[in-house]
Amino acid sequence: MKILYLTKYTRMAGSSRMRSYQYFPYLEKKGAEITVKPFFDEAYLKDFYAGNKNINTVLKSYLRRFFVLFTIFNYDKIVIEKEIFPFLPAFAEWILKILGIKYVVDYDDAIFHNYDKSSNPIIKKFLGSKIAKVMRYSGTVVAGNRYLADYAQKAGAKNIEIIPTVIDIKRYSSKNNSLELPPFRAGETNASRDHTKFIVGWIGTKTTFEKHLLPCKDWIKELQKQDPDINFHIVGITEDVDLGNNVNYIQWTEDTEVSEILKMDVGIMPLQDSEWEKGKCAYKLIQYAACGIPGVASDVGMNRDVCMDNETGFIAKSKEDWIEKIRFLKNNDLTRRQLGKSARKLVEEQYCIQVTAKRWIKILKE
Repeated sequence: MKILYLTKYTRMAGSSRMRSYQYFPYLEKKGAEITVKPFFDEAYLKDFYAGNKNINTVLKSYLRRFFVLFTIFNYDKIVIEKEIFPFLPAFAEWILKILGIKYVVDYDDAIFHNYDKSSNPIIKKFLGSKIAKVMRYSGTVVAGNRYLADYAQKAGAKNIEIIPTVIDIKRYSSKNNSLELPPFRAGETNASRDHTKFIVGWIGTKTTFEKHLLPCKDWIKELQKQDPDINFHIVGITEDVDLGNNVNYIQWTEDTEVSEILKMDVGIMPLQDSEWEKGKCAYKLIQYAACGIPGVASDVGMNRDVCMDNETGFIAKSKEDWIEKIRFLKNNDLTRRQLGKSARKLVEEQYCIQVTAKRWIKILKE
């Protein structure tokens, strides 16, 4: 079986890496021949992450994707990440439908809100229903969560599968393999143990940092003021953005992300409460949980499915909640370990590629 993957990005981008690239070895073991044609190349991504926009790179992306469409009959299956041409009508998907090509389209974000909630009236008018059409023309819609699946159902999609964004459990070791606390050292007491350094971690891109974590500056600083032994590790941001004195900014790489998460005692995932965030797939929380680390998260979208309150972590609904929950986890080692162990088990059962790869194989064979 020959499969053409029309991803949005190269492996460098987390969304494409986790939704598409990490499945390729599993599909190839089942005899699939994978060809991947990303829309944006690595040159675009490097400019994007640096805050630069290169119009020539964007134009080349559209031209490159256009010529790829002439090769579609060389493949047995076509998997599209989100859409064929961003910010253009769904004419390419409509042509595939007319040609009888039942493509699979995959979503891990509420990308439809780029159009139907756009502040640009022209985009909203002419592209507001674009993603609904892409879903309706498809053979199968794969949605990262229930919110995305509900939209696909309303759009008239014929077949809908919910497959969350997952990790490869083999890459993640658990921080808390035992619920037993380490023995006290000579002269150590409960009080002195509470004063060891405690790391609250966050991982993500500059864009998500600015939208979701930077607005938390006040309580992050207040927490450090209340407890100077609490430190923050911000993975993915390298410049100091004035979050306090006890903050380490750490460069992200694919090779080091797991080891950086393992340094954390608690992982956090604040989100702004909006329609777009309801489409998020709680990937940060899944990464923390895979390492046996409990999360503290906003009560938005899929967060509650992964960070189950008082089972695998805590939900925070206010500034006071964030401070209280993090301090509680710092001062209650056994509870923190129990939550972390439950979080790891949840990932093993529902949020790892070892479970979801079988479902993707079935979808593509059918």
